[in-house]
Amino acid sequence: MSDLPTPSDDAPHIPVLLGPILKTCGPIAGTWLDGTFGAGGYTRGLLDAGADQVIGVDRDPLAFKMAESWLGDYGNRIRMVQGVFSRMDEFAQDLDGVVLDLGVSSMQLDLAERGFSFLRDGPLDMRMSQDGMSAADIVNTASETEIADILFHYGEERASRRIARAILREREIEPITSTLKLAEVVEGCLPRAKPGRSHPATRSFQALRIAVNDEYGELFRGLQAAERALKPGGLLAVVTFHSIEDRMVKRFMQTRAGKTGSVNRYAPEIEQEKPAFELVTRKAVGPDDDELAVNPRSRSAKLRVARRTDAPSGEVEGKQLGMPMAGGRR
Repeated sequence: MSDLPTPSDDAPHIPVLLGPILKTCGPIAGTWLDGTFGAGGYTRGLLDAGADQVIGVDRDPLAFKMAESWLGDYGNRIRMVQGVFSRMDEFAQDLDGVVLDLGVSSMQLDLAERGFSFLRDGPLDMRMSQDGMSAADIVNTASETEIADILFHYGEERASRRIARAILREREIEPITSTLKLAEVVEGCLPRAKPGRSHPATRSFQALRIAVNDEYGELFRGLQAAERALKPGGLLAVVTFHSIEDRMVKRFMQTRAGKTGSVNRYAPEIEQEKPAFELVTRKAVGPDDDELAVNPRSRSAKLRVARRTDAPSGEVEGKQLGMPMAGGRR
């Protein structure tokens, strides 16, 4: 019998890999930060597992509104912060743990009016914070090269140039303002999807969402902010959903743990910086069969965990993590 959480009226979305997080990071105690609060699944899981307090962070104001019905159950053990997790060290220090669940949340995907999904028609928005430039702004004002770069670097879309040209042709006729219209334009540029394969527009929608919300920049800055905010012995647990995010997290943890490959014995000896992290998970942890049965959306999820040492915090460069840059074509 699985002990995985199931949806309910007040917690309609299942936190991915919560079980492995609690097992790998246990025993849970002290103050944790949930940098992607969403529907509150990780926050509740951490509190129920023994955390004294959880700081819930989200840039989407809807997340806090949805949590109003159950926040009172935990008294002052939850502290809510509307903002981005990349600035966590500005409002939290000496943390016992940080959990990040990257990407768009289920509640955002399920709301057609947020414009994240092409499964239902809605305005082409995709803004997690509900302010700033929308996906429609990019699609209807960016140059062909800019759109192609976004699709190629952020979505790994091989047909990026072809799709960008089609977008410009279509927007000359009328602005592209709905999710289904954009999906139709993209689909017209690609072969029909085979049964069981993802929709042809999947990569393009992912790329635009990442660009609108600066997700890779947020992750890059957030990993370094977590290093500054965690106390010695504190744990950083990150759940990713696609290869670029996982690569960035993997390389960050390896780099800051001093696992950067072999040293050239002919090169001059260089004093190595003391590692800021120790790897807890040597390989990414994925969902088991029980979780997949309850929550199919967890299929592509990967968990990586590292433990903070007492070394001073440092910095890394985006290129060290393989961070995609949409400023130019490869």
